Amino acid sequence: MLRLVVDGAAVQCERYPPSAGEGGEAGPSSGPSLLFLHEGLGSLTQWQDFPADLCARTDRVGWAWARAGHGRSQPLPRPRGADFLHREAVVVLPELVARLGVDRPVLVGHSDGASIALIAAGLSPGAYRSIVLIAPHVFLEDCTRDAIAALGRRYRERGLGPRLARHHDDAEGLFWSWHDAWLSPAFADWDLTELLSGIDVPVLVVQGRDDEYGTMAQLDAIEAGVNATVLRLEVDGCGHAPHLEAREVTLAAVEAFLEAPGQADKVDERRG
Repeated sequence: MLRLVVDGAAVQCERYPPSAGEGGEAGPSSGPSLLFLHEGLGSLTQWQDFPADLCARTDRVGWAWARAGHGRSQPLPRPRGADFLHREAVVVLPELVARLGVDRPVLVGHSDGASIALIAAGLSPGAYRSIVLIAPHVFLEDCTRDAIAALGRRYRERGLGPRLARHHDDAEGLFWSWHDAWLSPAFADWDLTELLSGIDVPVLVVQGRDDEYGTMAQLDAIEAGVNATVLRLEVDGCGHAPHLEAREVTLAAVEAFLEAPGQADKVDERRG
């Protein structure tokens, strides 16, 4: 496990090798590295085996990290403001990429991590090869605010802290800083739509049809706004984490996208 100081905080990083060749040793990467950006309450462990399996299936090196305040990384160096996703995209992510020595990686983001990937690609044309968005947020919907508020009530009433503490050093601080940021008045008009036209690389979007945190309007906005090929995968019977709830479908779709980003039919064949 690697620790790097990025934007003033020591963050926990993990490298995933490509598939093993003859003799059981990892061979050379067959394409651009994958960079995994976790969800708003996520960490390295909460990805489970998804990054390792995707890297093995695609013969690519992958990197994931726990953002400051998440997992075993250092606490947030500053209060979380309404611009926290933008800061991760324009300050933290480029610094991390430079420290890792990765050239134009593919961004694979889930939820808040997908929004960070959108911002990064929209504001830094040419910096990333393509992006994979799992349950992304482009703008704030009523259902998103309602789901976060409901989660806050469950956290208070049902003692969800110990479950979160299995993955985070400061579960309490993480939860309420994330919860309060999304529900703050300053976040009410949060909207990435105007940034989408700056994205000129292929995009794969994966969304569960039963996602309580967002509707298909998020995917519609991405399709309408991005200046590149957008492939869309909607998964039946799936909520906010398709990579965990519909793991094989999601793995197969991302693998096909990475092999041939312009061929939508390869992805569509694996719809849930």
